Amino acid sequence: MQTAPASVRNWLIVVAAMILFMIVIGALTRLTESGLSMVEWRPVTGWLPPLSEAAWKSELEKYLSSPQGRLVNRDFAVADFKQIFWLEFIHRLWGRLIGVAFALPLAWFWLRGQLTPALKPRLLALLVLGGLQGALGWAMVASGLVDRPAVSHYRLAAHLLLAVALYAYTVWLILELAPQTVRRDNAETSRMATALIAFLFVVLTWGALMAGLRAGTAHGTFPTMSGHWIPPGLFDLAPWWINPFENGTTIQFIHRWLAKLLVLGVLILAWRVRHPETLAAAAMALLQLGFGIATILSGINILLATAHQLGAVLLLTALIVVRHRAMPSRQRPVSAMVGG
Repeated sequence: MQTAPASVRNWLIVVAAMILFMIVIGALTRLTESGLSMVEWRPVTGWLPPLSEAAWKSELEKYLSSPQGRLVNRDFAVADFKQIFWLEFIHRLWGRLIGVAFALPLAWFWLRGQLTPALKPRLLALLVLGGLQGALGWAMVASGLVDRPAVSHYRLAAHLLLAVALYAYTVWLILELAPQTVRRDNAETSRMATALIAFLFVVLTWGALMAGLRAGTAHGTFPTMSGHWIPPGLFDLAPWWINPFENGTTIQFIHRWLAKLLVLGVLILAWRVRHPETLAAAAMALLQLGFGIATILSGINILLATAHQLGAVLLLTALIVVRHRAMPSRQRPVSAMVGG
């Protein structure tokens, strides 16, 4: 069975690690409310920070004309502004570095004939989606520069989900390009893992909506929500169907119960299929649940909340490994779908 050169796989491992780090930076940027500090999008020239005191004052003036600057941080001096500017700047700069780290080696491997025809379109799709992710990030920021000092929680969710999807697909390609030495050939386990991966994306969606609306502070107790198993106010908004997407209490209620169901599903999988990868997924699910509970009880501590977001991605990684190892042997990796 053919595999890609080790250099191609190692390159994708680096890219996946960079995307994972980007997700962590994104969480810190959101939690510190730094994302609206840069009010312009300069994808080509924006890789340099302000280099003089006059340039810093100019950036601050632009920021103070934005909703967050006018309504929340109107007393900011340059020193205060730098504290939120640098995190958003690093976030954007890291995104550019990921683009370079992906595009240049892609061109190199392509020209040297080290990519199979089956792999090329998959890598091109990652390249295009990565570019769209940058545009989506700006669309998210732009939503907070109009009339209120907060970004659209829908766009925030889309931005996070696309980042996680890019990471997940990169991890899948890494596994496909590796030597296929461990295959369980268990279609049922593969289906269960696939269902859990899909369900994890649903949980992530409501987690992102919860973060975008800062709904985590609405009820800071566990296992009940402010003493209620079913808290009041779940359907306060009209029409009623908007509550799962706009009502902070409802969103937190949904996220909590979806997360519990996900953990239960992973534990059932590990109980039915006792392999190292399923046990690792179960351990990660329990740890992730612990991060979520600790985040709520802490009043949304930044480090705990960041660990909670990272934990979701690590759980996804574990489930991807479970699914890959359980694939029936008739499913061949992308690198082997061609003859040479």
